[in-house]
Amino acid sequence: MKITEPPRTPAQRKAELLDRLEREIDIWVATADSDGVPCLVPLWFVWHDESAWLCTRLTNPAGRNLRDGRRARLALGDTRDVVLMDGEVDTFPLREVPPGAVEAFRTKTGWDPREDHASYAFFRVRPHAVQAWCEKHELPRRHLMRDGTWVV
Repeated sequence: MKITEPPRTPAQRKAELLDRLEREIDIWVATADSDGVPCLVPLWFVWHDESAWLCTRLTNPAGRNLRDGRRARLALGDTRDVVLMDGEVDTFPLREVPPGAVEAFRTKTGWDPREDHASYAFFRVRPHAVQAWCEKHELPRRHLMRDGTWVV
């Protein structure tokens, strides 16, 4: 999209966002440790039951930060088609992850972490704020979710 094209409506942006959440496999995950040291990594994800489900090891910085900080910012897209999602994180050891979430993850990625190393855990990121925009002219109506409720 170019700035010369008319801005998409919030409803169009939400529909496109939900489509992307279904088809994209990687999402940027931003966290921080207790000292505020940032960590930014791409992880596989699945959108399931209105949440992003991620999986990584508890032994790496992203896993520790997700577990301990209980907050994350997720991002899709590049600088011209941005999606930012802020959410609260719940950690699930491999034996406690809901079957529907792990099956959705396995179906999308082809990988079942339960069959891998025991240090993996699943993380559910429940969004409380979502923004989506292309170019400057969509900034004024970029908020699609506030306080955990879709506003469009």
